[in-house]
Amino acid sequence: MIVLYGRLDDRPFAQVAEAAGQAGVEHQVVDQNRLGRCRLVTRSDGPGGRLDADGLRIALEDITALYTRPLQPRYRSGAGPEQARAAGVHQRLVDWLDGAPALVVNRPCAMESNSSKPYQSQLIARAGFLVPDTLVTNEPDDVREFVARHGRVIYKSVSGVRSIVRDLTAADEDRLDLVRHLPTQFQEYVPGPDVRVHVVGDRVLAAQVESTATDYRYATRDEVPPPRLHRVDPPTDVSERCVALAAALRLPFAGIDLRVRPDCAWVCFEVNPMPGFTYYQDRAGLPIASAVVDLLIRGASADNLV
Repeated sequence: MIVLYGRLDDRPFAQVAEAAGQAGVEHQVVDQNRLGRCRLVTRSDGPGGRLDADGLRIALEDITALYTRPLQPRYRSGAGPEQARAAGVHQRLVDWLDGAPALVVNRPCAMESNSSKPYQSQLIARAGFLVPDTLVTNEPDDVREFVARHGRVIYKSVSGVRSIVRDLTAADEDRLDLVRHLPTQFQEYVPGPDVRVHVVGDRVLAAQVESTATDYRYATRDEVPPPRLHRVDPPTDVSERCVALAAALRLPFAGIDLRVRPDCAWVCFEVNPMPGFTYYQDRAGLPIASAVVDLLIRGASADNLV
């Protein structure tokens, strides 16, 4: 049995649910927004148990594959007891997912590599990718030396919390003393087009992004033309490295951000363990949701149980 766990008002999750329906595969959707009406019973002596959700009783041992995209649930006004119940069910389910004898796309514990970008960058380099020269510091003089060495520099958050990638400008240099209060990540600017690779099992679905914005996700805010996306097939060795990197991070489904330098070298910035893929699916015509469903159909085996 395939189980989908997330919020139906979240478009990537809803797209996977829709693709599962179109594929005619038997599956059950557990909507986080209705979690306060669910009950989860697990066993301390093994992986068995049951999940009661919206009138359905799902035996945990019957689950062969799960797609999980847990976000913060939306609660009705005044839903105090229901909110507490939902939080308890969610935590127990997350604990179970980390050890479930099934294919989990993706296990919560495997998503932790992105909670520290500098740490993940080391794992990316270990997989054979080039990574930008990086400085994490709260010392203004260190930043000034870094800028003197590289010229154009960008900055972003250190944690896995989504942040806007910005150029370090002269105006920013005038307020560098602020980094004393918040360690920040600075990187050399890497020229070239962005490529977003989605690894789904052993499949690679990639979109090249053409944009003049420093962070193409916020092109409108920068008042530049919207990005143009098209499907692209990376070189075989790059695709193989992407698949190997996702496997090393224990991520059956991953969004990998790369850029192709003018000398044709591929530089990797980070790996998103819970990609919001619909932006790329819509604009580049990538069948990502269907690929996720295909992966779930294959289910758990000795080779893909991660």
